[in-house]
Amino acid sequence: MKAAVLPGDGGRRVGSAADFDGWIVEQSAAELVEPFIFVVGMDGVLRLAPRRSEHVACAGGDMVLGADEISFMHEADRWTVSGVSNQSTGYCPDVGSWPEVACALDAVGLRRPSGFSHEVVFRRCPGCQEHNIVREDDFVCVFCGSDLPATWNVDPTP
Repeated sequence: MKAAVLPGDGGRRVGSAADFDGWIVEQSAAELVEPFIFVVGMDGVLRLAPRRSEHVACAGGDMVLGADEISFMHEADRWTVSGVSNQSTGYCPDVGSWPEVACALDAVGLRRPSGFSHEVVFRRCPGCQEHNIVREDDFVCVFCGSDLPATWNVDPTP
């Protein structure tokens, strides 16, 4: 996937409240009702892109500390994070990536939830090497039936 990322495909770097304020006013009313794609780069900085974007493109093809969708809502004269998850199938981030996501949101000054609104558990099958989403603590590969490891083992490079 990284080879398909073109120069300029990356999401908007949002490292401060001023960056967020500049970015949010550029969004249309239609875009604001939908979640946005986000990544937290290896530098710990939030990057945002329209929902129709790919996570790998939002990150400019680089590795990330966290990724998926984020929603915002305007309340009491300020923007807050109304929802954030880790379901990026391009990066398959661990649920343990929350502290990096929280730190990036705190740097921007956004009120946020205390954790992912929706947590997704990813594992790579040691047998067939396919990526799996673990549902209801059933650590069995949906592709070949092999047991999946209890700890995160998905290669962080897309």
